[in-house]
Amino acid sequence: MSPSRESDARAILKSVFGYDDFRPGQWEVIEAALAGRDVFAVMPTGSGKSMCYQLPALVAGGLTLVVSPLIALMRDQVGQLTRAGVAAASLNSMNSESEAAEAWDRLNAGDLRLLFVSPERLAGEGLVGRLRRLGVTRLAIDEAHCVSQWGHDFRPEYRLLAKTREALGGVPVTALTATADRQTREDIAQQLFPRPPHLVVHSFDRPNLKLAFAPKDQPRRQIDAFLRSHRGGSGIVYCSSRSRTERLAEGLREKGWNALAYHAGMEQEQRNRNQDVFLQEDGVVVCATIAFGMGINKPDVRFVVHADMPGSIESYYQEIGRAGRDGLNADTLTLYGVDDMALRRRQIDEKPIDDERRRIEHKRLNAMIDLCESALCRRSALLSYFGEETPSCRHAKAAIRCDLCAAEAPELTDATLDARKLLSAVARSGQRFGAAHLADILTGTATEAIRRQNHDGLKTFGVGQDKPKSAWTALARKLFAAGALAEASVEHGGFRLTHKGEEILFGREPIALRADPFAERGSRRSGREQARADGLDEGTAGLFEHLRQLRLSLAREEGVAAYIIFTDRTLIAMARARPAGLEEMRAIEGVGERKLTQYGEAFLEAITRFPG
Repeated sequence: MSPSRESDARAILKSVFGYDDFRPGQWEVIEAALAGRDVFAVMPTGSGKSMCYQLPALVAGGLTLVVSPLIALMRDQVGQLTRAGVAAASLNSMNSESEAAEAWDRLNAGDLRLLFVSPERLAGEGLVGRLRRLGVTRLAIDEAHCVSQWGHDFRPEYRLLAKTREALGGVPVTALTATADRQTREDIAQQLFPRPPHLVVHSFDRPNLKLAFAPKDQPRRQIDAFLRSHRGGSGIVYCSSRSRTERLAEGLREKGWNALAYHAGMEQEQRNRNQDVFLQEDGVVVCATIAFGMGINKPDVRFVVHADMPGSIESYYQEIGRAGRDGLNADTLTLYGVDDMALRRRQIDEKPIDDERRRIEHKRLNAMIDLCESALCRRSALLSYFGEETPSCRHAKAAIRCDLCAAEAPELTDATLDARKLLSAVARSGQRFGAAHLADILTGTATEAIRRQNHDGLKTFGVGQDKPKSAWTALARKLFAAGALAEASVEHGGFRLTHKGEEILFGREPIALRADPFAERGSRRSGREQARADGLDEGTAGLFEHLRQLRLSLAREEGVAAYIIFTDRTLIAMARARPAGLEEMRAIEGVGERKLTQYGEAFLEAITRFPG
């Protein structure tokens, strides 16, 4: 790579996008792309993957075709690029006739540098042929994990992209994804590249995200308590079902939150409206299924909550990755329970897949369960799953961003005796009752159900009076997670012993478990303080909020998301630096030449007029 190419790239990075330097991993991908090589990049959300195909398109010229999975995402990216002065357009089913005609006029004139298309649109008759005649110079594939049958968002249309590459004349490909374990990476490479590509696997660590987990204990109360420490921030609460998103959103609205539901079963108009409100406004909580997320380009999401346990670490990592994309601190909370574990296992068992695929999916689910029940640093456990060995938060130089390391991390203790008591209660009661009933047996609580079943006469009745019921229900969950218990009945639930459970019960195998971690109580900081994710002092925070209001009014006038004007990170930099002129404003991160011309004077005036 010639020094002039790198200097050109850096000049465009500053003048167009307003950044002084590349983020870690970006230049390696960009350099390989500019050299005409195939590139496969695995980089976490928030690392700036889109820059890895946008910048080469501007430096090298020609037309880059970008395959993007969702219309909302591509329209958002085109909007951001256009406001930065980049010649970009999209072709999708939501284009008006005039928009499509304008895009083709610019394509035919050779004016465009980036064209965004969905994989479904590419499969349409004749489009690839027309694009080849126009001379596509590079194919960029975003969310490349969609091509893999092992990926968590597999989309059959992505399988056609290798043929698209051939039909375009074998152009170089840049494929990017945020999540892919080794098996998924190998599958992606095999599907998309005729020869091994230049592989860039950046660290999966997101040190600005705090990882927290808690067993379910009145989930609505837990979520409300968590949100109270994030008032004023925008966030996502993921739910496992459509009906749950609506019930939870309604419950949060009753408590004063600006909460909206989002799922694939809603009318398209309502779904789009709720998504637009979330993208454009501050302080919005969206309760959503996983249908919401892949197309969300909002950089200032301050928290992600899982109201129900995800089915795999890949899904979990992808979903929490939607928080803190601006690099500022963001929090995550995952609630989990034995019902989640049973549901996820049942979903795998009921899938029409072969035995090998089912084995792998169970392995991935067990890894997710292990993360929930971990007695070690969450961050170390998460990164270890992706093949990175790192010290715990407690021993790392960076700030502690894990619930276990922030408290006294629980250690594994010998739980064999208590486990045998509970497993004995399962066996003696007929292997069909749930955790609450078993806890009543062990604590000697003679409920009507206990007496009706004559379980007050069992040898195990009352043998666990030294512990509260909550301790026994928690132990049942842990034994289920450890594979010592299994679901007794799909229709009625309850527990039965597994082979491992029998081995423990009869003293042939010990078991060590951790104590439940501390309850996630959330921060005691006020909502106003919580909005200052970067620790702004009161005066600077006031100016930041003032600039956010100006940004919001401009965004409403233009009908775009607020962050397309400027991100929170850029506004915070303005509030700290208080530029007095356009030259000083130009030095602010995220202020490119086009945005300086469009918005510089308005924000300078707002800064000058702000008291203090």
